[in-house]
Amino acid sequence: MTVTVLKPGLLTTIQDTGRFGSQKFGVIVSGAMDAYSLRIANILVGNVESEAALEVSLFGTVLQFNNDHLIALTGADLTATINGESAPLWRPFIAKKGDILKFKRAHKGCRAYVSFAGGIHVPTVMNSKSTYLKAGMGGFEGRALQKKDELNIGPYTKTNQELSQYAKNLDAPATWSVNYHELISLNQQQTIRVIHGTEWDCFTAESQLRLTNNQYTLSTEADRMGYRFEGPELSLIEKFELLSEAVTFGTVQIPPSGKPIILMADRQTTGGYPKMVQVITADLASLAQLQSGAKIQFKLVSLEEAQQALIAKEQNIKNIATAIRLSAKLSS
Repeated sequence: MTVTVLKPGLLTTIQDTGRFGSQKFGVIVSGAMDAYSLRIANILVGNVESEAALEVSLFGTVLQFNNDHLIALTGADLTATINGESAPLWRPFIAKKGDILKFKRAHKGCRAYVSFAGGIHVPTVMNSKSTYLKAGMGGFEGRALQKKDELNIGPYTKTNQELSQYAKNLDAPATWSVNYHELISLNQQQTIRVIHGTEWDCFTAESQLRLTNNQYTLSTEADRMGYRFEGPELSLIEKFELLSEAVTFGTVQIPPSGKPIILMADRQTTGGYPKMVQVITADLASLAQLQSGAKIQFKLVSLEEAQQALIAKEQNIKNIATAIRLSAKLSS
């Protein structure tokens, strides 16, 4: 089974949950910017949660289906249509042979995910199918999708078959959809929770207050590697030299300009700027859905609060997966 790329859009890549275990060799993790949306997309079609899907940014991507496919669209609302009609979001449905899926423009959020039952059949590189653009590895020939690319879709598993039959048995696309609001926010004005970074105490008391008492605006310098924000400057008590240290998704670095930079999915493995705070894991997916011009306010929370927020979201995903499996089995 294959899918043809008629238009690649602004940036469409193949991503899974990431390339872990190789940062010691200088190889970045990469993976989906919004992992919650990717995982739910895979659950909806019966794939393992870590399977690769398409990450579509903002607008312009057009795909043609060369066979019937069970698919799901999650993440941002990019005004997706099937043959000119609104495409279902956050629920499984059958795209039929010859159907054309188009993402017209960003209505809510920034990144949408397209999962295919059976997964995308591309080589696994260092235990991941994720595209690492700068190194030209993983994904589809190590690059973003281009016009006339053909994606091979893997064979169905038993779970894929059950969900595909469930979707076919419906007179219309499923009347239900996943309530994503408890997992991610697509709002362009958000509160992003953070915990203290390793250099928090190196910043002035005034800067510590500025960080949490003011809004910061996402600049046009925003991509899969990092987000640069505009807002009140943040200052160190005194300048000092810092050896490069490990960084991670959501690390908030403060360069000499005093303007925060948040490292994202394609971040480097180490960084030398002071790390003032760290975005909690539970809020990374919402952060990934911001467009340039979006506004955020940082909110300091405790490590325990960060852990509880993550546990709650993981439990939510488990509940969603269980409900979907039961729906498919009860209908068969």
